[in-house]
Amino acid sequence: MNKTKKIIFNTIFLVVVFGLTIYGVFHGEDLGAVMDAIQSADKIWLLPGVALVAFFIWGESIIIWYMMRSYGIHLRKRVCFLFSSVGFFFSCITPSASGGQPMQIYYMKKEKISIPVATVILMIVTITYKFVLVAIGVGIAVFGRGFLHRYLTGILPIFYLGLALNIFCVTFMTVLVFHPDLARNFLVKGLKILEKLHIVRKKHSRLKKLEDSMDTYRETAAYLRTHPRVIFHVILITFAQRMALFAATWFVYRAFSLSGTGFWTVLFLQAVISVSVDMLPLPGGMGISETLFLNIFVPVFGSLLLPGMVLSRGLGYYGELFISAFFTVIAQLTIGQKTNEKQG
Repeated sequence: MNKTKKIIFNTIFLVVVFGLTIYGVFHGEDLGAVMDAIQSADKIWLLPGVALVAFFIWGESIIIWYMMRSYGIHLRKRVCFLFSSVGFFFSCITPSASGGQPMQIYYMKKEKISIPVATVILMIVTITYKFVLVAIGVGIAVFGRGFLHRYLTGILPIFYLGLALNIFCVTFMTVLVFHPDLARNFLVKGLKILEKLHIVRKKHSRLKKLEDSMDTYRETAAYLRTHPRVIFHVILITFAQRMALFAATWFVYRAFSLSGTGFWTVLFLQAVISVSVDMLPLPGGMGISETLFLNIFVPVFGSLLLPGMVLSRGLGYYGELFISAFFTVIAQLTIGQKTNEKQG
């Protein structure tokens, strides 16, 4: 019953946010002119953008495949691609991307992969994913002062807030991993305070879940210490993966036969949006991502700003959503089927 309620809530939340986003973006705009501009775009230039989105999803599957092998678990790459697709699909449709990893663990369990192993691997994927985003954001903040003041004057507070939240998240997760006992004491004290304030009810099961999560963090720390080369390779793949998704916007830019703005400028502007919205509790950063695009890409797209935003988000979010949705259906139909047949 709780699972059904959660699905209904997430669906309603997604539809409401999507509706508000569409209204906010297109209210008062000439939709006919926008559609004409989109139709006039050179679709050949959009094909590499679609390929980059697919590469983005594929990149995580290679990380999962690679780390599974370090555990002695040999899976086909196509199965890992399905795991990756499931994660991205449910991350796209749930607030704060909260539904991705639980569903990946569910499908991994169907392939007889133990939950502790799956959890550790996915936690490292999350840490490196955030770490790379923080590295890019800090790099822009430190070395891109001219870039910041030229393009981001109007949204600097949002950028710095998003960067600060990501730094906090990476730091907190690192503390949880490398100092699990310290983290446990901190969380237990916090839980007791919440119980005393009657914000949450006192439950023994909640403390048990906390203990289990600390075991996961200890196992993650052990993996990080014993597989430094694997982690280094994972960071490199993650960096390429994120850059690929950011680069898709440049192909939208070229599809409109625009010039004058360099590839790296467009890529880092898109990176700024990701840094700013990554920690916000909205599915895919919906709403705020479109708003930021319409603020910072004005010098880049000019009069084609709105059509450019539609195609860019169409590739970077909705393209990712539909590609991952398609392979999530395949995952539902295929993952675990051979095991079930043998048991039957």
